[in-house]
Amino acid sequence: MGFKNLITSKKMLSLTAAAMLMGTNVLMAQTAATTATGTTAPEQVNWMGVSYYILLFVILCVSVGIVGKVFKVYDLSQQMQNKKPLNWNNVMGIVCIVFLVVAGYGAYWSITEQGSMSLPEAASAHGVKVDAMFMTTTVITMIVFVVTQICLFWFLFRYRNSPKRKAYYLPHNNTIEKIWTIIPAIVLTVLVVFGFFTWQEITNSTDAKGEASLNIDITGHQFAWEFRYPGKDGVLGKKNYTLTTANNNLGVDFKDKTSFDDLRADTLVLPVHKMVRLNIFAQDVIHSVYMPHFRVQMNAVPGLPTFFRFTPTITTDEMRTKTGDPKFEYLLYCNKICGSSHYNMQRVVRVVSESEYNQWIARQKPYLTDALKKELKLADATTPDQKDNSSKRLALNN
Repeated sequence: MGFKNLITSKKMLSLTAAAMLMGTNVLMAQTAATTATGTTAPEQVNWMGVSYYILLFVILCVSVGIVGKVFKVYDLSQQMQNKKPLNWNNVMGIVCIVFLVVAGYGAYWSITEQGSMSLPEAASAHGVKVDAMFMTTTVITMIVFVVTQICLFWFLFRYRNSPKRKAYYLPHNNTIEKIWTIIPAIVLTVLVVFGFFTWQEITNSTDAKGEASLNIDITGHQFAWEFRYPGKDGVLGKKNYTLTTANNNLGVDFKDKTSFDDLRADTLVLPVHKMVRLNIFAQDVIHSVYMPHFRVQMNAVPGLPTFFRFTPTITTDEMRTKTGDPKFEYLLYCNKICGSSHYNMQRVVRVVSESEYNQWIARQKPYLTDALKKELKLADATTPDQKDNSSKRLALNN
């Protein structure tokens, strides 16, 4: 019965969950260390799985239980001999101090080992501001965490129950209430206001005077991203989901004349130091445009177009030099688990100079393919302008 109660105990289940979380954290740290060193040597193999840490945790719990029973037997034997029993208040006070030291080292270890898993260097103008906001919040919360935990466990040790000291009963104190209400309120208000203005500056970003954003359509579906660039007119044509077919998988509306020169691309290529507007769509389930180097993440929701504007600041070649990795590439991910082949939703993002971008865009194929022309019965005219010119030539010949 006692064993059954132990298994069904909420505390035991909570401790098991904590052990699994600890094992996952250690595995993540091992993976990060292996990735950082780039080695697959035998000593770097992650042979310790989550089951190993669960077993280790169970052994630790059994050991603690055995030690506890030993102390209890010792305490009973002391009482039977009319000797002074163990002072459990002192024991628990010492345990609190030991826990403070061990847990403090554990927090330090977690930060130092898994710190390399933080986001890479920001490669966009707004990314620097996002990182500053994140770091400010992290530092403040870390200071509060350290101070409160030290105070908590030190007070448990320092003011443990003693027959030489009588506890002071403090039912209420307005000064203390004001201190622990006003100070956190001020700190949180500063963080919220700081974050609000930073986010407002990011989302309300406007084009520089005399310059227009580069509009790019990103459409997500299971399981790929589709890119559509504007042609020479610099304007993307309209879309209508009812026009979606096998040849017109994005539902581009060719009643809009600006659609005829739109381009399709397999790689997201961006000019450096130019404002880019990503028009984000989804055709089936919720996806999420995620580019960690640019601090860009925006959901792609079916029936609800969204957008995000940002300015890349570091070219791919420059980042290769910074990282020392000649094969480095920026990547676009889907940050929503959108189905069984979710892992396939990854595309290369390349940041280049203005001249390199112009050369690249000139090589891209038009969205309006021959098959789509035939489907739309536009085989004799690629654009309205060309159709008008053909009519004029026929008239002159006549």
